[in-house]
Amino acid sequence: MSGGGVDGRVAIVTGTAQGIGRGIAHALTAAGAVVHGCDKDTVDVTDAAQVDAFVAEIGRVDILVNNAGGVVGQVGRPLEEVTDDDWRAVVDANLTSTFVCTRAVAPGMKERGYGRIVNISSGAGRSVSLTGIQAYASAKAGQIGFTRQTAHELGPYGITVNSIAPGFVLSNPTSIAQFESYGEEGQRQLVESIATRRLGTPEDIANGVLFFVSEEASWVTGQVLSIDGGHSIF
Repeated sequence: MSGGGVDGRVAIVTGTAQGIGRGIAHALTAAGAVVHGCDKDTVDVTDAAQVDAFVAEIGRVDILVNNAGGVVGQVGRPLEEVTDDDWRAVVDANLTSTFVCTRAVAPGMKERGYGRIVNISSGAGRSVSLTGIQAYASAKAGQIGFTRQTAHELGPYGITVNSIAPGFVLSNPTSIAQFESYGEEGQRQLVESIATRRLGTPEDIANGVLFFVSEEASWVTGQVLSIDGGHSIF
């Protein structure tokens, strides 16, 4: 996938410890970007002070990929069993982090008249979550709404904001454990519900990011791209 215009750009990718985030960071680096990755062990992306300090240390930021998130160790439970803390933990990890990081880089991007922001949402944000976690589906849908609103706000400053909604990607221990929990028959049914009859890879998602940050996508903003092998068309 072309990464035209990425060479020499400075990028932040959150959640790079594994899986999709790591794949995105590698793809941007290969395309010539200077990539600053972070994960929960280096920067708490829900903490504004830590994020602001991280951005200030880097200086110029041309590209932001908000990938951090996930289910923070939770499993699907009946609504009445979900505590306030459970809810906040998932919403903060996925939606609040996107807000905090975007707010931190926006002033510099506006000043320079250029920016590319990509929010990694989920198919759960467009439909329902296979995890059964209410907060996860809600936070991912919130990311999509935030994408559209900030695209409208930041567009006049030369900043595009787009979102990718990945399908099922075996990218980390959580997704692997989820897939294994389905058993052989459940796994077969999941794969058969995907038009291309395969699960996704981090590289599939990274290719979408490369498009959104490229010069070829300079007139594309506020969009949500499902990279899910056609799962969402059923």
